[in-house]
Amino acid sequence: MKLEEEIKQKNFKSEYQKLIVNLIYTGNWLNARNAEFLKPYGITIQQYNILRILKGQYPEPATVNLLIDRMLDKMSNASRIVDKLLAKKLAERKVSTGDRRCVDVVITDKGLKLLDKIDETLRKWEDQFKVINLNDVKKINNILDRLRG
Repeated sequence: MKLEEEIKQKNFKSEYQKLIVNLIYTGNWLNARNAEFLKPYGITIQQYNILRILKGQYPEPATVNLLIDRMLDKMSNASRIVDKLLAKKLAERKVSTGDRRCVDVVITDKGLKLLDKIDETLRKWEDQFKVINLNDVKKINNILDRLRG
């Protein structure tokens, strides 16, 4: 559906203003759809993001600062999210071998199994984007990368 119909606004000051509104609206739409996709697994988008980062580091641990640097949502509280993953036994804390004052985070077997389970259904989630051909997907990715500079 066209943006104008979705937000009930006929005119924009410029195509650039429409682009900004469209990106914000689409980002929120994607977040809502992503949250709905993850709901049956009992985790949030931010928890999923941290689990994927931890899996990428595995078997090496990650510091909270590393997680913050790599998170998609820079406004999230990584320490609080890690605490929730610890409570769900999807991650665990390890005393840093380099600095005993620091605590590292490692994904657990339970966390790895949850990601494997999510990956089984991830293709269905991605299939909804196949209304856009692969060439256009590459162009969109390139444009978004340029936009962020």
